[in-house]
Amino acid sequence: MSVRSLNKTVPLLALRDAAIELGSRLIFQKANIYISRTDKTCLVGRNGSGKSTLLKALSGALELDRGDRFIKPGTVVKYLSQEPDFKYDQTAWEYVKNGLKEEEFDQPNFRIESMLSELRLDGDRKIATLSGGEARRAALAKVIISKPDILLLDEPTNHLDLHTIEWLEAELKNFKGGFLLVSHDRAFLRNLSNSMYWIDRTVVRKHEKGFDEFVDWSEKIIKDEITKNKNLDKKIAQETLWLREGLTARRKRNMGRVRQLHELGRKKLDRIKIPEQIKLVVQETTRSGKLVLEARNITKRFDSENEGQITITDRFSTLICRGERVGLIGRNGVGKTTLVRMLLGDEKPDSGKVKWGVGVEHVYFDQNRETLEKETTVWQTLCPNGGDRVEINGRSKHVAAYMRDFLFDEKQLTSRVETLSGGERNRLLLARLFSQEHNLLVLDEPTNDLDVETLEVLEEVLANYNGTVILVSHDREFLDKVATSTIAIEGDGLVEEYPGGYSTYLDQRTRVPSIVFTKRQDMKKEPPKKKMSKKGGKLSYKDQRELDDLPGRMEIMQGQIDSLTSELSISNLFQRDRKRYDIVSLELEKNVNDLKLAEQRWLELEEKKLELENQ
Repeated sequence: MSVRSLNKTVPLLALRDAAIELGSRLIFQKANIYISRTDKTCLVGRNGSGKSTLLKALSGALELDRGDRFIKPGTVVKYLSQEPDFKYDQTAWEYVKNGLKEEEFDQPNFRIESMLSELRLDGDRKIATLSGGEARRAALAKVIISKPDILLLDEPTNHLDLHTIEWLEAELKNFKGGFLLVSHDRAFLRNLSNSMYWIDRTVVRKHEKGFDEFVDWSEKIIKDEITKNKNLDKKIAQETLWLREGLTARRKRNMGRVRQLHELGRKKLDRIKIPEQIKLVVQETTRSGKLVLEARNITKRFDSENEGQITITDRFSTLICRGERVGLIGRNGVGKTTLVRMLLGDEKPDSGKVKWGVGVEHVYFDQNRETLEKETTVWQTLCPNGGDRVEINGRSKHVAAYMRDFLFDEKQLTSRVETLSGGERNRLLLARLFSQEHNLLVLDEPTNDLDVETLEVLEEVLANYNGTVILVSHDREFLDKVATSTIAIEGDGLVEEYPGGYSTYLDQRTRVPSIVFTKRQDMKKEPPKKKMSKKGGKLSYKDQRELDDLPGRMEIMQGQIDSLTSELSISNLFQRDRKRYDIVSLELEKNVNDLKLAEQRWLELEEKKLELENQ
């Protein structure tokens, strides 16, 4: 190995046999962490396991109770905490400039302007006037611009939109130093890490592979531990039986086995408890009608102090049907929450209308968790009218047992909401929403602060949910696993709808920008109103037969669309055979329009049927 290669692998920052206790609680012990210039590593663990505490200890912001922190002389370490120390009286330009090395401070530096431009930040604006996402981008610029030897980043994707997350990924892939990341964004960790640390019940474990291996690795550790514990329990049971029934002869040998039994008992006491698994069960009510909600030609504009008039939507139309899981994406400040509020009827569009279907009951998860009252306890949040039980799908359950499913212990039931961590507040809000009757779940950034295990369970619950989901998220993997279609707010009033999750949206948008892959857009004209049949509360024979035939026809249309989309996705089709590309494009556009008309007719007939049955 050359001297240069050796220098790259020498640890620049390390913790040796480190331990931290907060009050009477042990956070981690005997932790050994080494970060060199080539390490692209991540730190994972459950909410509350101590990830942020460990990062603070590595940065030097928190003193160790035991062990040592080592930093190679001359090493520059930059640390981004979840709540950076902002200088609110400074402009964004001045704040980012403070991240430069001392020798660069008085030199003209065009990197500041370039980075502010890439992050869509106005350098003249005061930090105090920035939104949460804008302030987070400024904090990122400050730590990255100095080109340190080591970066320590605690939840760097929080409050960032998908565009900025992908920009940050590119920056870190080109970063010449080492870094340690804490993030709930699994795609982010998969794309960047070549090794990982796991805080597991006060023990810090290392794996020399990236986050992609985490599930298999962690499951094997737990499985081996369970097997070891079973063997230990079996051995103790055997030795206890011998002690009860053993002969008193050969006393020395017997005392040796007694001591062995005591040693086995000590090992049982010292072993780490296998963690409980989160269990999410959703309370559901009667099914809604086929049509959940319809937006028709809705337009919304508002005046911004910094950007003048902003158009959120311009004559946007969509139909959301029962069972669909619709992802909603867009840059920060583009109006995702505003669109959700219009769909829910909490905010009126300037023009156009939103219509709800029959029997729709919704619950709403707000990203700022403002619906949680900080002064109330966990118990009071679940039982606001008193009592000690919640009812889930017809079964009464004690609030303590219900909250154990969400990883809350009994002591936490009397804790006030304001004392909970971000992840705990998210789990509490999910617990409350899932205990209420609903058939439409509206989730605005539900993945913030949730650990990997909780995210995976939530994905599974939503994928099997019988109702309808509207989901705002910047978590690409979550969108891919949950969303059946994606609404993208592109800015300046342009809103497009695509089938599938984020990866499908990105592929279609990149490869074939000339075609709008939308199921139900551009419903500019009001459909003609049909006269209602008066025949005994049911559809006419002709209408019923058409309704029965439509699902099969739509399935055939969707298959043709998928086939044509796949053909257009061939990377060199445009250059190789322009004539074929144009033919397929036109055919695809025709099939998309035919499917829209068929779906519109299907929904009209379904609505007509429901109205007749309810007469």
